[in-house]
Amino acid sequence: MTTTPSAPSGELKRPAELFRPMDVSGLVDADNGYVDRAIFTDRQLYQQELRRVFAPSWLFLAHEDQFKKPGDFFTTYMGEDPVIVSLNKKREIKAFLNSCRHRGARVCRADYGQTKNFTCSYHGWSFDLDGELVSAPNQATYPESFSMADWGLVQVPHIETFHGLIFGTWNPDPVPLREALGEMAWYMDAMLDHDDEGTEVIGGVHKWVLEGNWKLAAEQFGTDWYHVNMSHASALMVMSPTGKGPKDEIVHRTGRQFHNEAGHGAGFPVHPKNRFDARTVHQHVDYDALRERLGDARVEGPLTNGHATVFPNFSYLPVNGSIRIWHPKGPDQMEVWAWTIVDRSWPAEVKEAQRLYNLRTFGPSGIFEQDDGENWSEIQAISHGFVTNSVPLNYQMGLGRDSEDGVYPGTTSELYSDSAGRAFYAAWQRQMNTPAWHENH
Repeated sequence: MTTTPSAPSGELKRPAELFRPMDVSGLVDADNGYVDRAIFTDRQLYQQELRRVFAPSWLFLAHEDQFKKPGDFFTTYMGEDPVIVSLNKKREIKAFLNSCRHRGARVCRADYGQTKNFTCSYHGWSFDLDGELVSAPNQATYPESFSMADWGLVQVPHIETFHGLIFGTWNPDPVPLREALGEMAWYMDAMLDHDDEGTEVIGGVHKWVLEGNWKLAAEQFGTDWYHVNMSHASALMVMSPTGKGPKDEIVHRTGRQFHNEAGHGAGFPVHPKNRFDARTVHQHVDYDALRERLGDARVEGPLTNGHATVFPNFSYLPVNGSIRIWHPKGPDQMEVWAWTIVDRSWPAEVKEAQRLYNLRTFGPSGIFEQDDGENWSEIQAISHGFVTNSVPLNYQMGLGRDSEDGVYPGTTSELYSDSAGRAFYAAWQRQMNTPAWHENH
């Protein structure tokens, strides 16, 4: 029998029929490289994703640099659930469902800021930085059984950080974040652990809406270098010294692609020693110091280029310091939120050079970003057709060519491969078929 998540207080219980799960075993065949397009379009599957993929998973919330003083807050989403992330008076990061316990309106409608209390503008219920209900107008008219302590904001039960990145999960008994990342942490270190000062956010948060299922974006950032030469041909031409075509070493890259059973994936070219481009950031970087800290394999691989996704919907690009979340907004739409992060120790001019490079390449008007958005929207636009939706998609590139090479942790393949995509959908399939903590089974 399937039930709803238990409420913090109250006796209501929804009928199991509202949450009857679908078996998705026949929609993904990771062993042979097939994916059914229904996973991008079906509304019932999407609702199951919210319950079984997003609710139990570690989801990216914000960067620690966004919280400097008690009362600093940032509003975001976990799946489609709105949440407030804030720094309390004890300088602890906490997160709460951004929904008043009285009538359900958001108690914070600002994107970010600083406050002492979160007050609902509907009826005036007010909550402190620890989510406790501290004021309810006309409280004397409530029954004696009414207790303010019972009606605080619903708290995200677990918050953990990794090199300044804040993650949260609704799961009351999760696998610790570091364990959930597995070998992926090694690849993330290459972007996030350059020195003891860590990273910071510059330029705010860029937000835009795309037509397309969130998995299309998350999958691409985890597995797909294959699209670069075709989809980004014009952008690569712009970046070419001659302006006529991309450099040969861009077109014929060699590298590795990592994946694990959790669905995380990363792909990156492998550079010969000390061979990097002439960007301001690369000119500034002390590669000898990084080799000492991170080792040759990370410096020559995932340090300066590539793409990666932490399952389910957090992605990053080391080349321009872009971190982003693919917020689901129904099966046919996503909202992209992107930050630029830089090493805190960098000089101001280097940080600014990175910010501008990110804007020109992977911001909402970036020459690469626009190509990607067009592809995802095009796929989604035709996927509702009856025949179109009945034709499986091919994820067979690199099938049977995975290995453990002793250089890069975990299972890897060639750079041009669908291996991380197959692992992504295998993890999606497994979670979709696994009852979460809130289900009575």
